[in-house]
This record gives sequence, structure tokens and C-alpha cells, in this order.
Amino acid sequence: MVDSNGVNSECCHGPGYATPLDAMKNGKREKLLYTVTVQPNLNEPHGDYLSTVDVDPDSPTFCQIIHRTFTNRLGNELHHSGWNTCSSCYHTEETNTDLVPKRDKLILPALNSDFIYVLDVATDPRKPEIVKTIDGSVLKSHNVTAPHTAHCLANGNIMISTMGDTEGNAKGDFVLFDANFNCLGTWIKGESKPYCGYDFWYQPYFDVMVSSEWGAPKKFKRGWSDDDLTDLTQYGCRINFFKWSTQTLYQTIDLGMEGVTPLEIRFTHNPKRAEGFVGCALNANVYYFKKKSNSDEFDCRKVIDVPSKLVQAGNGRPREMGGLISDILLSLDDRFLYINLWRHGDLRQYDITDPENPKLTGQVFLGGSLCNDLTDVKVVEDLELKERPNPCYIKGRRLEGGPQMMQLSLDGKRLYVSSSLYSPWDKMFYPKMVEKGGHICLIDVDIVNGGMKLNENFLVDFGKEPYGATLPHEMRYPGGDCTSDIWLAD
Repeated sequence: MVDSNGVNSECCHGPGYATPLDAMKNGKREKLLYTVTVQPNLNEPHGDYLSTVDVDPDSPTFCQIIHRTFTNRLGNELHHSGWNTCSSCYHTEETNTDLVPKRDKLILPALNSDFIYVLDVATDPRKPEIVKTIDGSVLKSHNVTAPHTAHCLANGNIMISTMGDTEGNAKGDFVLFDANFNCLGTWIKGESKPYCGYDFWYQPYFDVMVSSEWGAPKKFKRGWSDDDLTDLTQYGCRINFFKWSTQTLYQTIDLGMEGVTPLEIRFTHNPKRAEGFVGCALNANVYYFKKKSNSDEFDCRKVIDVPSKLVQAGNGRPREMGGLISDILLSLDDRFLYINLWRHGDLRQYDITDPENPKLTGQVFLGGSLCNDLTDVKVVEDLELKERPNPCYIKGRRLEGGPQMMQLSLDGKRLYVSSSLYSPWDKMFYPKMVEKGGHICLIDVDIVNGGMKLNENFLVDFGKEPYGATLPHEMRYPGGDCTSDIWLAD
């Protein structure tokens, strides 16, 4: 039996792999890529959708979108997704298979409408179907809005982080649903709550969960401008630690200006390592956190600092341009950390064998705001590069935008990269990407020596979609992936 949070690992059977290394060694190669796709035309009635992309190199439809599951609703802004079941409940042959939970539902929360869509991905994995729609009023009835990250729990429940209250003010919390997607209320107990919310990850072996902060929904939904730099009070700068068993906030670490907008947060995949990383968007820093010995509290320190560049656009005055780290990812063996720099345009791989001293082992440029063919941009000062990067072309198509969401194959050899961050921000920073459509590209990874190389034969183009150019964001595989599965310790 397990308690309400799945702390007791007696429940050790499910659809995934026994350990992260088991998944890396024995996991099947991905053949489908479920991609959250946003419709930037807010008047297009089909709205946002889930794209099913064929990534099987032996398939006649390789690199093509083979199905679209439309929400048929305006104003959603689908963003992240999650599974109803993951490797926190691992299946063995000794188990009564009738009782084994199945990873057959993909959950799609909508940032702007507060709706949640539940998709059946098992009946026909190539053609997912919406089987339940949870109205935005359900979240509002609990005074939470802007749902973001969804994780399954070992007891069969699903937990989704939220970022605001019903008025769009900053409010960090989590909302629970049972296996049939009935709302059970909010998760946090007690009066202490984070200033705001975003991502989260749990490690029950250490009785801990960690969450990050983006900002007040009514602020970030307006988009971003340089004027926001003069007032960052509506954006987060903290990471928050909770007692998993009591569902209470017990430690908050303020990262200050260097850590404004900490977004994606990851514990290491090994469930017996109480350590992890968080990427802070605005100033392009990565912080490493680790549990103190003989204490439940964590230490935290900056381990990657990507310098801002002094950039002049048109006839304006030079301004600092941060890299904007909006996604980070760990390989299943916890050897490599990947970060994106959406504004600067590059993707980086770090060896984190020594996690307090990451070593840069790979770098690929995939567009960005600094390419040398942008005639209205002048780089006044760059502490890293002697020359501006070339624009990136794949199959004759110039990549607009920068590297955004990432998903790594289980074996660590293939890194898929999409281009859209959040459509109001896309429209401000990369209007050409919005006009021409986003893309997914593929990076081949050297898992022995480290290093990355652009695969010039792979491109998924969202520029010629049935109802106009669209914007691809987060990606997942039917069999689980490197950013959704959380393992329980034996």
C-alpha cells in the first residue's frame, strides 16, 4: 500500500522500466513524437492541437506530421504535457496484469484558458483522441489558474502545477486529479505557499519535492519587453522545497537577480541522489542544488553563467541581451546536461560527471537573434564569440526563432529541438517564425566522448499546416521520455 503521495515503494509495478539505466539500455527507439502545437491566429476556430510526428527512419512518412488532434477551441495556449502513469510504478511478470496501470493517457493543460485535455494515446497511438475535457472553471473553483507541469504519482493520481489565482495574480500551488480525472483539490497543506509556480520534480526516497517560479500570469501573458527589466516584482526568483509526506513548504531559496525566472527544474534521474539543476531564463544561469548532509535542507550555487551580449537593434541604444534559458534536460544516466539559449540561438551540452563543475562538451547554433544575416542587428560586445553565428538552414529552409523545448531519446543519442516558447513572446521576439511557422530539428549526440551535430536530413516544418503556420512546443514519446518519468527507489 502507499499513502496519498506514493511514499511507500511497495507499489513497484507499472508500465515503465525498472531504473533510469534500464530505460537507457533497453528502451525501444522512439517512433512517434507527440508535439504540443499552438495556433498563433487567435481567430482560427480549430485552435491548438497535438501533432503526431513520425520519427521512424524506416517509415515512408518519416519526418512528417501524420495526425492532428484539434482542441476546436479558441484561446487555449497548450504548453506542457504529462502522462497518467510513468515508471514510478514498474511492471514485472509476477504482477497480476489486470491491476497494472497503463500509460495510455496524455494530459494537456492550457495556460490561458485553464482547460485540461485528456487524450487516449493507446487505442490508436498514431491518432490520439480527446476523451475528456476539464473546464477551466474546475481550477478556478479552487482559486488556481494557469496549469503548467503534469506529473503522475505512484498512487495513480495526477498532479499539475499552477501559477496564478483566479485574478491572474502570482500564486504557487498544485492541483490533484484521480485516475479518472476527477479533481481532488489542491495539494499544499498549511499556510506557507510559494510566491508563484512553474515546474516541479519529486524524490520520495528523500521525502522531498522541489518547484520553480515563472511569474504572475497577468504579467507574462502580455508578453515581454525590455521595460520589464525595470520592474521584475511580478516574476519569480526562488526555488521551493516541500516535505513530500506532509505536503508542506519547508525551505525557500532566493536566487536574487541572477536567478530571476527559474523555469525547468530537474532532480537527477537516480532516485537515490538528492541533487539537481534549475535553469534561470532571464540572465541565462544554471544553479545546482544538493541536500545537506544530516539535514533536510538544500544548498544551492550557480554553476553555469552565460554572459549577456550588448546588442543594438536598428537605431536604438545598445541593450544587454541575455541568452534566455527556457529549457534544461538531463540524460537518463545523469551524465549530460543540455540547456537552450533561445535568444542567443545556441544549444549546449555539459558533462556533469562532477555536477558542481559542468564541462562544456558540445554547442550547436540553431538560429537566434544574432545571426550575421540580420542587418538591423549590431553586436557591440560579446564576451564569448569573436564572430556572429551564421543562420541555420535545413533542406533549404532558414530556421527562424531559436532552440526551445528539447526531448532526448532514451538511449541519449538523439535530441529533438522545437522552436516556440510561448506565443505572446514568440510574436514579440520572433515575428518571422510566427509568420512562417516553427520547426523541429534533430541533433545527433556522441554519448561516448560528448559532442553534438545537427542532422541535416531531419526537419519537421510547421509552416504549411492545414489552417496556417503554427508553433511547436513540448514533445513526448508514447513510451515515456527523459523529462516525465520519475523513479522510486527500491
